[in-house]
Amino acid sequence: MENHLKIYGFTHNSIASLDAQSLSNVFAAYAENCAGEEIMEIGFNQNSGYVYIALENGIQIASCFGRNVVFVTTDFNDGEEYFAGTYEVALDNLAKLSH
Repeated sequence: MENHLKIYGFTHNSIASLDAQSLSNVFAAYAENCAGEEIMEIGFNQNSGYVYIALENGIQIASCFGRNVVFVTTDFNDGEEYFAGTYEVALDNLAKLSH
């Protein structure tokens, strides 16, 4: 069986320059911090402007308008999102949320 990664949320056959920079940023952060971690989804949220990689472990790597990445964890009990500047802090947040 062959697996494919798709990029969701872009509605045109091109990507704006800042969104392309954000996509580059999230892939660089993935390579630097968690290469090999399973990817659930790659996409662009048209409401927030974030380009993201959602990992199977519950962390999202996100960048908006070409800015530095943030690592996002979500409390699925109340929907609150927590933004961290490093992958390690996001892992700590994830551990706290799972208790």
